[in-house]
Amino acid sequence: MVGLLKLKEDRPTPKAVYNWRVYTCAAIASFASCTIGYDSAFIGGTLALPSFVDEFNFASMDKDTKALLQANIVSLYQAGAFFGSLFAYVTCHFLGRRKSLFVFSAVFVLGAGLMLGASAARGLGLILGGRVLAGFGVGGMSNIVPIYCSELAPPAVRGRIVGIYELGWQLGGLVGFWINYGVNTTMQPSHRQWLIPFAVQLIPGGLLAVGALWLRESPRWLFSKGRHDQAMDNLCWIRNLPRDDVYIVEEVNYIDEDLERYKREVGVGFWKPFAALKQRKVQWRFFLGGMLFFWQNGSGINAINYYSPTVFNSIGITGTNAALLTTGIFGVVKTITTIVWLLCLIDYLGRRKLLLGGAVGGSLCMWFIGAYIKIADTANRPVGSALDGGGIAAIFFFYLWTVFYTPSWNGTPWVLNSEMFDQNTRALGQASAAANNWFWNFIVSRFTPQMFLKMGYGVYFFFASLMILSVVFTYFLVPETKAIPLEHMDRLFAIRPVRKANDDIMEELRLADEEFRHAVEGVDLSERKEKVEMKETV
Repeated sequence: MVGLLKLKEDRPTPKAVYNWRVYTCAAIASFASCTIGYDSAFIGGTLALPSFVDEFNFASMDKDTKALLQANIVSLYQAGAFFGSLFAYVTCHFLGRRKSLFVFSAVFVLGAGLMLGASAARGLGLILGGRVLAGFGVGGMSNIVPIYCSELAPPAVRGRIVGIYELGWQLGGLVGFWINYGVNTTMQPSHRQWLIPFAVQLIPGGLLAVGALWLRESPRWLFSKGRHDQAMDNLCWIRNLPRDDVYIVEEVNYIDEDLERYKREVGVGFWKPFAALKQRKVQWRFFLGGMLFFWQNGSGINAINYYSPTVFNSIGITGTNAALLTTGIFGVVKTITTIVWLLCLIDYLGRRKLLLGGAVGGSLCMWFIGAYIKIADTANRPVGSALDGGGIAAIFFFYLWTVFYTPSWNGTPWVLNSEMFDQNTRALGQASAAANNWFWNFIVSRFTPQMFLKMGYGVYFFFASLMILSVVFTYFLVPETKAIPLEHMDRLFAIRPVRKANDDIMEELRLADEEFRHAVEGVDLSERKEKVEMKETV
């Protein structure tokens, strides 16, 4: 157990590096993901509240019209997020990470405020418009926060630091899932009842806007802009070490070498990273980053997040309260497993093992749920009938699916995309990855109601099949990035086969670190390195 929970460091790291400052910066920035998680969780339940249904006259609509309207309310948010994630590349380049966070949080707050003006008299226009604007804000934040966290984090705990972003997502989601149950059980149906879940969006958005004023700018961004003194001040503050500490000297040396190499190979400027897309190695990582989010959304998670009452009704749970309660428990399971993922898995087991194990286990659960719905014919079951043994088993497998999915495909693609690009293409690469996330998110949220109407149990078989295909993709194409410094990702992605790449790089880093430290101390390690190379050859 001690070996399992031992951090894998790329070089000897002072304990001062793992300090409260890096965790606090990540936590404040992750108020952004609280807004995203809350929105993804609350909207499906709020649309199902009797007060919302009555105010906007959903009961008079036929099934297809109602499904289309609900899909539009949900999916306009993803459409706005798609464009926001791309525009964040512009602000990140010119304003940096910190100021960009403030700008997009302000846009989100404006959009969330607009939704509060909707009513039966005014119609749904303000909700639809506010959803687009709020989506634009969270799209930008979903681009910026993982980059910011990864650039601040020491390599050994980078998964954990970026994982705080995912934890914020789940905490926001937990509140979002339960708030609808709370207002539905404690309040009479009214305009105020459904307005409260919309108003709560303002809390994490406002906290982020205020917290962004305290954050320090990313040292790597400052170095890339030639602001060396400020970059050194921020780096030393975050690492809690003096400028002359060997760890700081070595880290700055890595950053400078990486920047110089990209000045030679790519160049510096707003459009230069686009020119870098001509390189096959850059194209490959953009492809991998986008596909990770295709497989993530192909698991079915956002169909469940946005339409959880519909999902539980398909299994056989009837009634608004029962569906909201079951959804709330789903949120609890996700949050608990996210904490375990953050503290005990992502930086110890690594990215590849989690993705592979989560996909296999999650797929098996989906096959069982789909088979039960087919055999039990839950669509034709009398309203109010109790779940049989098979139905209880299906609910169990649904929660088991959550246990497999959450510590694997839920947050790990964000970690991988935050660390797999070089300094000059990191903002553009993350913009591409975030845009892919929101694009596939939009597709799922837009067509899920129609899929359940037309496919029934086949929806679960569809998602189960995609999860199995993701196993093949991950095993052959995705290298392990655990503990690898950001400046060595180019080398990592060049090694074949990918399953051995991490071990090869870690050995190279160990030798390079020993050579660097002995060079600083005036000792030549060339003879020792030759012996190691001769031993490896033998």
